[in-house]
Amino acid sequence: MTTVTESEVLRDALGLLRDREQVAERLLESSAKHSFDPDKELDWDAPIEDGKWFWPPELLSLYDTPLWRKMSEDQRRELARHEAASLASLGIWFEIILMQLLVRHIYDKSLTSNHVRYALTEIADECRHSMMFARMIKKGGAPTYRVPKVYHNLARVLKTVSTTPGSFAATLLGEEILDWMQRLTFPDERIQSIVRGVTRIHVVEEARHVRYAREELRRQMVSAPRWERELTRISCGEAARVFATCFVSPQVYENVGLDRREAVAQVKASGHRREVMQSGAGRLTEFLDDIGVMNGVARRLWKSSGLLA
Repeated sequence: MTTVTESEVLRDALGLLRDREQVAERLLESSAKHSFDPDKELDWDAPIEDGKWFWPPELLSLYDTPLWRKMSEDQRRELARHEAASLASLGIWFEIILMQLLVRHIYDKSLTSNHVRYALTEIADECRHSMMFARMIKKGGAPTYRVPKVYHNLARVLKTVSTTPGSFAATLLGEEILDWMQRLTFPDERIQSIVRGVTRIHVVEEARHVRYAREELRRQMVSAPRWERELTRISCGEAARVFATCFVSPQVYENVGLDRREAVAQVKASGHRREVMQSGAGRLTEFLDDIGVMNGVARRLWKSSGLLA
């Protein structure tokens, strides 16, 4: 088997891969120009606005279901408040995992390289994002929503044993679907100003994180040994299933006065919800398909997750 070094020219189905240091240098320049301190950037003291939503109604899990049609407008807005808190809680959980995966990634790399410097910059971004999401949850007055214990503990294993390509594939899974939803949220004048501000900051800064992860995953899928590429396909497909399962906590439905089982069943049967989730994952699944992550059993796992048609 030929060993590929970083100095060699690498190519995949999308073309030549750019030099790792040049990519990191450009991302560092962008970070210097477009980074935010949410504590100073957002008006956390402004009151919650009457009649405004915490999340776009069309992106809510129960939208256009029989239960939705029975709910009052106030109950629908209450559902939005709790779903926004559930998504923010999921985001914090995921970003804490991501920070640990990034630290593992750079542990053996050149400490003075742009690549490592940008990874540390991204970790700093994610620290601010996690604090920002937590503050948004508290501002909205909804509870935090933990993922089920089995997945919380499985993540401990992931953080310990994940390979480099697996880490970056999981990173993109967690970032790109939420990013798609947030791009629809921050320009929407129906939404609470604090939520719009939070999602705007996250979208701007996550664009760099996605670029970093995509470039590194492309590199890894070319240079990693065959067993590692195959493991990445399987682990990414399984991560898609877990992510889809945890996207909205079923406790949300109980907390807004709905029957939990009925709500979960209607979400699973909802064609609109399926379309929303697949649209959110569409750009990612196309990219993963192009670079060979969706081959074989991985495609079946993604379809079982509901994120791929």
